[in-house]
Parts: sequence; C-alpha cells; structure tokens
Amino acid sequence: MVFNSVIFLIFISIFLPIYFLLRGNSRLVFTFLASYLFYGWWDWRFLGLIAFATCVDFFLGNSLEKEQDDKKRKWYIVFSMVLNLTLLSFFKYFNFFSDSFYQLFSSIGFDVSPLTLRIILPIGISFYTFQSMSYTIDIYRRDIHAEKNFLRFATFISFFPQLVAGPIVRARDFLPQFKNDHNLNPDRIILGFGQIVIGFFKKIVVADSLAPVVDQIFSSPANFTSFNLIIGVVFYSFQIYCDFSGYSDIAIGLARVLGFDFPRNFNLPYFSKSFREFWSKWHISLSSWLRDYLYIPLGGNRRGKLFTYRNLMLTMLIGGLWHGANWTFIFWGFLHGFYQIAERLTGPLYAKIVDFLRIPKFISDGILILTVYILTCIAWIYFRATSFADASTIINNILLVDNFNLSSLVNITWIGKGAFLISLLLIAEIISTKIDFADLMLKSPIFRVTSCTVIILSIALLGAFADSQFIYFQF
Repeated sequence: MVFNSVIFLIFISIFLPIYFLLRGNSRLVFTFLASYLFYGWWDWRFLGLIAFATCVDFFLGNSLEKEQDDKKRKWYIVFSMVLNLTLLSFFKYFNFFSDSFYQLFSSIGFDVSPLTLRIILPIGISFYTFQSMSYTIDIYRRDIHAEKNFLRFATFISFFPQLVAGPIVRARDFLPQFKNDHNLNPDRIILGFGQIVIGFFKKIVVADSLAPVVDQIFSSPANFTSFNLIIGVVFYSFQIYCDFSGYSDIAIGLARVLGFDFPRNFNLPYFSKSFREFWSKWHISLSSWLRDYLYIPLGGNRRGKLFTYRNLMLTMLIGGLWHGANWTFIFWGFLHGFYQIAERLTGPLYAKIVDFLRIPKFISDGILILTVYILTCIAWIYFRATSFADASTIINNILLVDNFNLSSLVNITWIGKGAFLISLLLIAEIISTKIDFADLMLKSPIFRVTSCTVIILSIALLGAFADSQFIYFQF
C-alpha cells in the first residue's frame, strides 16, 4: 500500500476514527493489525518474515537484559546481528554476490555456472532490519531496557507510517511513546496535516513531474546532448530529494496526528557548505544510525587522521551497499567517502585563501554550497544509472559541452514545468529559514486555511497522478 493511492485514502479514513475511539490495549492491537494489513497489502508472504524477525529480537532483547555473564551476552548480540544481516543479505544481496563471484571466477578462467534465485525483495526490509538491530545493540550497551510487552514491541517494529521507507526510529525515542494513550489534539492535527500536504506536494507535484524527463534521459543517455544530460542529472537530484523527503514528511505528519513524534529526516541538504553538513541534513535517521552503530564503534576520529579516513570510507561504502545490490551504489558510497576525506584535507587551505583574498562570507559560502551540490550530482549519476557504462556515457557526453541551444532540448514543456517547480521549491525552502511556518500554522487561522488550500489546489492542478511508488521502496 502506498501513500499516494486511493486504497490508502480509504485505509486511513477508516483507521483514524477507530484509532481515536479506542483506548489502551485495544488501540495497540488495532494499530498492530492495521500495520500488518498495510504491509501485507503488497505480498502477504512477507508478513511471516517481519513476524519472525520481531519474535527473535524480542526474545534476544529480554535475554540480553537478564543475562549478567558478558560472554553469553556477546553470543546473544552476535546471534541477533548475524540473523538480521543474514535475512537482509539473502533477500537483498544473494543474486548480487552470486553474480559478482561468477564474473570474478570467469575473468580468471574458471568455468562456473551462475547461481541465481528468483527472490522478491521484501518492501522496507532495510529499514525495519536496522531499526530492530539498533534495539538489541542498545540493550547490549545497556543504554535502554528491554521491552517486556510483546505487542508493544511488535507495533514498534511494524508501525505503518514509517515501516517501508523510514525514518529509522530508535527504540529509546519511540517505544516509550506507546505506553500512554494519545488523545485527539487539535494542534497536532493542524501541524501533522500541514506536513502531510507538503509531503504530497513534494511527491506528486515535484518528484513525479520530474520523473518523465529523468527516466527518458537515463534510459538512453547516448542519445542526448550535454544540455539535456545536465538537466536530467539536476532533475534527478531534486526528484530523489522530493520523493524521499516527501515520504518522510507524510510519515512524520501521520505520526504526529496519531500522537507520536518522529525525528526530522531532511533539513535543506542542498544548502550544505560541506559534505559533513550534507550528511547531517540528508536522510538524517540513516546517517545518524551509521554514525552511532558503525563509524563510532570503528573508532570514529579517535585514533588519528588515517584511521578517521578509513572509518569514513568504510561507513560510506556500507551506506552505499545498504541502498542497493549493485556496484554503482557502492561506488556512490565511495565517492561520498572520498568527498569527506578530500574536504578534511583541503578545508584549511580554502579557509586560508578566503582569508587572504578577503572574500566576503556570502560569496565563499555560495562557492562551497555550489561545489557540494555539483559533486553530489556527480555521485547521483552513479546512484541512478543502471551500469557504469551508462554513468560513463553521461559524464563523457556532458564534458563534450555540445549543443546548448534551447532547440536541442527534448520534452521542453516538461522541462519548463520542472524548472518552475524546482525554483518554487528552492524559494519556499529559503523563506522557511527566515519564517517559522509551523508557528504561523498554529497562530494564524487565515494563513493555515490559505496555505493548505493553495497547496491542495496546486496538487490538483500540477500533480502528475501516475500512482507511482516512492523511490526508496526499492531499498
């Protein structure tokens, strides 16, 4: 079930009134069953997988809590990690690794037959696996106590607003919120509804309007001029941003209406002046997960520069692999690791140049923002392309710098619409840094009604209603 579908509108219209009529355990049971219905709508067979993972980590969490022997506790956490990663690896990476080994052995002269299985990737497995792993790891570290109520824990893992594409919520922040009933709160409904509407605008109006241009250009990049390819790459950078941040807005808004608080998942990432800042603003729940459960345990920046660079690269490589079973995703992670290492090496020199030439701050900041964005777009080429060959074709043809005439543009109407929507988005985001829209929504009924009406009308008039799935469903 996807948010931008008629069936979801029916689902949520039935769910909300019943949810607020119920109290206590009855509400918890209803939310759990509704979440399983939501998830099972794609393929009911995947319910067994999430139920199995839930049962195992619930049992292991309580075992870790009770066990005092450090050696046994290590066995429990290792078992939990191995089980979760095995399930994730089998469903998401089995064919990828099998094909990679086949190509490796074939390249050195061994005659082997490729082993591939017809595996359907369970929607959202990367998200709920990381969420469940963080729970057992936190118990092992004695940062939190194990949840004794199985129904509460199962609802925490399967909670439908964020189940299939995040944000990845931590047990320490989210589980305690299930212990109390949340009454109907007008302020929460206003803010939640406002964020939901913004999320739908990002997805249906911006992301889905950019998608036709992006799909056409990336499907056959050799057929397009430099101008078209640059537009395709820029459009993709905003497509994936609006698609994913739009989902996060809808999920956070739904949770807020229901009485729950989710962490912010995006915070104007394309205005970042460094890649360190970019990763503190892009997919925040994943980047913070990788920081807390991978980068810091590896040693973080505590053992000198070389170890810091190693840890950064390993973290970003695994972050790339998390996104998909393709070497292009891993290379995307490599690029971001390389960017972060390079900026640590060149940052002091840039600061000295700016100081020596007395470059005004707004100009130096603008140079940094533009540099980070351009390099991010180069990495997005590998993220979106289906092969290194296609990515190389795009980059090589862009570097030819040929035919920058408007007459060379394909689908100029869609390109014009996309450029207008991107401009509108950027203006709105710049204004949001100066004005607290959430505060205005609560204090001004006129602003509340006017803004929501304008956004809803914009969705109706400008939206591309193709019932398309969110991009991050595939991860």
